Parts: sequence; C-alpha cells; structure tokens
Amino acid sequence: MDQFADRLRAAPQSRLQRGAAAEALGLARELSAWAQRLDDPEGPVREMPDAGMFAAADQLTVAGRDLAVSLREPADVAQAVERVEAALKRAGI
Repeated sequence: MDQFADRLRAAPQSRLQRGAAAEALGLARELSAWAQRLDDPEGPVREMPDAGMFAAADQLTVAGRDLAVSLREPADVAQAVERVEAALKRAGI
C-alpha cells in the first residue's frame, strides 16, 4: 500500500488523470468500508469522499493503515495485500 501511494505521488498528472488516481480512490474506499465493517458491523458505512486526484495517495494510505489496525486474521491480511497488488497493476504506475 505504501509502495502504491509512493508511486501515485511520483506519477505525472497525466497518468493520474488516465485512471491511476481513480483506481487508488476506489481501493481506498473499499479498504475504508472493510475497516468500518470490522470495527462496527452494525453501524453505517461512510464512503470516503473524492478529495481530488492529488489527494488519492494520502487517502489510500489512511484507509490502508486503518484497515491494518482492524485486521485480525492472517487470511484477511493476505486478501488485503492481494487487493492492493491487483489495484496497483490496474493503475499502471
């Protein structure tokens, strides 16, 4: 996740506009929702807002770290890593 965020920060604006930032935001929203469901299964899931393409790396970092604190099972950690790796490939950075 940190590697993905670092690549986003180093990417040119044109790459962010071609979908890398949208992919990162989508992943950040997914990880954030997952963490919220783990922390409060009965509570509402709040969607992470779109703060713009230049904030996507920071949003991904926050969501990923929130999820890391909430995960308890090794299988869930492995699944989270797979999701991040797949999103990084789709982002093309």
